[in-house]
Amino acid sequence: MSGMEVISFRIPKELKESVNELEINWSEEVRRFIEDKVKEYKRKRALEEIDSMLKNIPPPEKGTASRYVREDRDSN
Repeated sequence: MSGMEVISFRIPKELKESVNELEINWSEEVRRFIEDKVKEYKRKRALEEIDSMLKNIPPPEKGTASRYVREDRDSN
């Protein structure tokens, strides 16, 4: 990772007390969670874009697959 940025957010006092009781590297946990969420949302966006592109493609004619198989077999 190149340069680091700071993100801050507020949590309830009770939660903060619970966080302090545990010996966990919270910055690493939160960083990993955010990285996973970013990847998840990027994949979701990419799939939505692919779905959008596929909607513009007309469906193949009936028998297209069998025609391609026959052409392939006949060419050998």
